[in-house]
Amino acid sequence: MSMIEKLIEERKLPELLKFADGRQVTAENWEERRQEILEILSLEEYGYAPPAPKETKVVSEDAKMPYSDFAGKAVSKTLTFTVETDCGEFTFPATEIVPISDKPRRTFVLINFRPEVPDRYYPTEELIDTGCAVIQLYYNDIAFDGRDDFKGGIAPMFDRKKYTWGKIRMWAWAASRVMDYLQTADYCDKEHVAVVGHSRLGKTALVCAAFDTRFAMACVNNSGCSGDSITRGKKGERIRQITHNFPFWFCDNYQNYIDKEEEMPFEQHWLVAAVAPRKVALGSALEDEWADPESSYLSACAASPAWELNGKAGFVHPDRMPEVGDYFAEGDIKYHLRGGKHFLSRKDWAYYAEALKSI
Repeated sequence: MSMIEKLIEERKLPELLKFADGRQVTAENWEERRQEILEILSLEEYGYAPPAPKETKVVSEDAKMPYSDFAGKAVSKTLTFTVETDCGEFTFPATEIVPISDKPRRTFVLINFRPEVPDRYYPTEELIDTGCAVIQLYYNDIAFDGRDDFKGGIAPMFDRKKYTWGKIRMWAWAASRVMDYLQTADYCDKEHVAVVGHSRLGKTALVCAAFDTRFAMACVNNSGCSGDSITRGKKGERIRQITHNFPFWFCDNYQNYIDKEEEMPFEQHWLVAAVAPRKVALGSALEDEWADPESSYLSACAASPAWELNGKAGFVHPDRMPEVGDYFAEGDIKYHLRGGKHFLSRKDWAYYAEALKSI
């Protein structure tokens, strides 16, 4: 048994490739197992979301943005989307930056903490130079990141007795509405769209790609607890802390596992695996102990069999824990560990742009 296998065994994880009824998972029934995983995660952690609307409309386009066109290298727009809900129309904006080219552009859907372009987490000109387009949505335009009893944004537009979704799923649902639009956008290379987020929005990006198979890749930065990091044996933040500070990110059932992580019938590597056989790019920072890079790395290792089952490379890595500067990009799960703290840096973006351009 390898060193990594021993470390994973110590975490006593629930089996990824076995159905709840005990059946073994095969390549032929992987999609059935993937749906079972998503059902468990909806019931126990993130809540149930409403189905996709029949149509996502762009009701206005404003090309008169600050920093517009970035020295003539891109076209900038503010788009306003509207969707029908159970309680009428819901509208939200997003910004679109498209490099000028006669070729289809690989595209990022960025779920961000602020609406500004550029932003501390969005080095716009650097991304334009990669040739990738970016559509950014501001998460508070979808649902307020705070205790509002689910009375603001998209939350009151659906019956909470039927849809138990926390705000992570609300933000992810909105990113999927942007993907609806990209299916009609002439510039977009529709086979190469990635969703990206940092911290709580890294959790959101991973949830989004798990539930929406139109995304070719999830770029998941410093997502930590309830994101890509295994919870059992995790350092730093655990379910007690995250549900005390941010109960509205999840469904109520998640609180049943406070100090009882070992009893969970699921683990976070299941969420990573639910993206298989598509791609995942995970990013950690050495000093981000609250998120716990080691638990993120082991999660990638533990999720890899889902890809291997499907004849894919999965996570290709050495038999050791990661070191600063490591970038393991050979497989379908990509992982990097940089120095520094909890942040979505230009270095992280460089890895994600390289990953998107490589698939």
